[in-house]
Amino acid sequence: QVQLVESGGDSVQPGGSLRLSCAASMKIANIYTVGWYRQLPGRRREQLELVARILKSGPVYGNSVKGRFTISRDPDKESLHLQMDSLKSEDTAVYYCNFGAADGDYWGQGIQVTVSS
Repeated sequence: QVQLVESGGDSVQPGGSLRLSCAASMKIANIYTVGWYRQLPGRRREQLELVARILKSGPVYGNSVKGRFTISRDPDKESLHLQMDSLKSEDTAVYYCNFGAADGDYWGQGIQVTVSS
């Protein structure tokens, strides 16, 4: 069974940077999208907010992170990354990676990012 494992979460001060990574335990066939979502404090798991995703047409970003975050993928290693710059306190959340494939949706376990002075 495929597992996605996130890494790179931490506590940083406003204005700082973090790089999240997500690695799949095995090759996933027929991937049509990959992305990052986040669960903001006080929100339910079902209320995930789009951070960024990669479609065939290119990357798409949530309005609140445009110009600050960059999503990238290494298809040879089945890994996904999120470079987060100019972090703000409102970026504090649990971040989840997602791989959408023909045989289903795969999610990581989530990783905490805290932005606080």
